[in-house]
Amino acid sequence: MNRIDLTLDDMANNKFLTMYSTLIKSFAASTEFSTSEVVSLLIVFYKYALNNRSRMMSTSQLYNLFLVSFGIFDVTIIDRISMNITQDGRSVSPEAWMRLFCVFFNGSLQERMKFAFEVYTSGGAVVLNREVVGVAIEQFFTGDDDDEVNELRADMCEFVFGKFDTDKDGVISFEEYSEIVQNQPGLLEFLGKIFPDDKDRSLVAYCHNIESMFPPECEY
Repeated sequence: MNRIDLTLDDMANNKFLTMYSTLIKSFAASTEFSTSEVVSLLIVFYKYALNNRSRMMSTSQLYNLFLVSFGIFDVTIIDRISMNITQDGRSVSPEAWMRLFCVFFNGSLQERMKFAFEVYTSGGAVVLNREVVGVAIEQFFTGDDDDEVNELRADMCEFVFGKFDTDKDGVISFEEYSEIVQNQPGLLEFLGKIFPDDKDRSLVAYCHNIESMFPPECEY
């Protein structure tokens, strides 16, 4: 037989095709990834699952991927992304894996805004209140002078609500957030980095053989 992956033996290749053939067809039809790119992404997932001796990838494996490849180091953000794409916060399904890559690599601004807001509001909330925003911006200001740091954090919180809370009701809704970000896309990740930058996306594209996402050769 023609092996899908030469690092796997015939049995493992056959098992992969048996387990994922339906998903390959589904994701090739419903996403912007080509069939070969879907196969490449699911092969990587399959290897994680094999190493985990499970049909699922563990969130600890995903955690390491964020740190090493995606360039996202905020553990709170990583935890919230994991909770957002998984059902139990402990295991990652192939569907969750593909959802993550779809929004990271092919997501429209609307899709990325929805994903980011859901990460920022993890825990069942549908709006951002001052407590949630205050906790999120603590990471932006550190130092030995507690009074100065606390003042900077308070000023930043006031600035955020002055910018996003357009109806002045004390919370930031998705509608308010999306209206601001559509006009100023640079504010998409205003409470912390969620998406890999272009350089990290290129690295992940090479490692996962996502050919459509390879940068022009002149860029690197």
